[in-house]
Amino acid sequence: MILGVEIGGTKLQVVLGDEAGKIGERRKLHVDPPKGAAGIRQQIEQAVSELTRGCQILRAGVGFGGPVDWKTGRICVSHHVEGWSEFDMGGWLSQVAGAPVVVENDGNVAALGEALCGAGVGYNPVFYVTLGSGVGGGLVVDGRVYHGAKPGEAEMGHVRLDRKGTIVEGRCSGWAVDRRIRELKVKEPESLLARLVGQTVGGEARHLVPALQQGDPAAKRLLQEITEDLAFGLSHAVHLFHPEIIILGGGLSHVGEPLRAGVESGLRQFIMEAFAPGPRVALAALGEDAVPVGALLLPNAGLR
Repeated sequence: MILGVEIGGTKLQVVLGDEAGKIGERRKLHVDPPKGAAGIRQQIEQAVSELTRGCQILRAGVGFGGPVDWKTGRICVSHHVEGWSEFDMGGWLSQVAGAPVVVENDGNVAALGEALCGAGVGYNPVFYVTLGSGVGGGLVVDGRVYHGAKPGEAEMGHVRLDRKGTIVEGRCSGWAVDRRIRELKVKEPESLLARLVGQTVGGEARHLVPALQQGDPAAKRLLQEITEDLAFGLSHAVHLFHPEIIILGGGLSHVGEPLRAGVESGLRQFIMEAFAPGPRVALAALGEDAVPVGALLLPNAGLR
């Protein structure tokens, strides 16, 4: 069996599956940030012990929510949980699981999962962007994660939208959409979106879908702004890497077809005519399984 681990700022998944990315058993756990990295490692140890009774682990893959040194398996830093800086994740988990371990950034791992088992099947290259608490990305070429010179990754969230320093993450991440909705609430308090939010502070983005479903003009305008910002940022990836498909994942992708169509339409405005009509834009197919599936595929993906 292959062991797959997803370590995020709030979510932890440990799965057993096969080298084709099929999940057999799973433990889904909630991260307690005050307990730090040590608390997460304790959870992983317990989950691995439970899942591996009576079976042997051949290899293991990890998708970590932060920058990593994929060649050595060391964590660079976590922006969500203390205690991960310079931790030898690969060495530690290898001892716990009794098997070789490959460690990657979770954006890259999700990109691999979607490319080989999700919405990217049959397309090459595949560019994946995750729209969650932050904005991450991953590029898969010929079935392998593309790495630039160390420590380069597909940092879609840090692509600049202007010379003042506005970045994609500052406009299209979950917290950025929450902020934009709070601003809209002040300007348009009578809008349906503002009324749905009410006195909520935090997580305002979850009210965007019901407001869109009921045809709220304010929600439609906000979504257009978000999709245009994201499309403008993604146009740089198109001009540089020419992916055959762009896959939208993460919590914001739950907006669904309006988000997908808006990004696809926006891209057509921002890419060269020579590249028209541009890449296909699709919603992620694996949902919460993108990282776990990618983690199962990781050890066999020839990344080393």
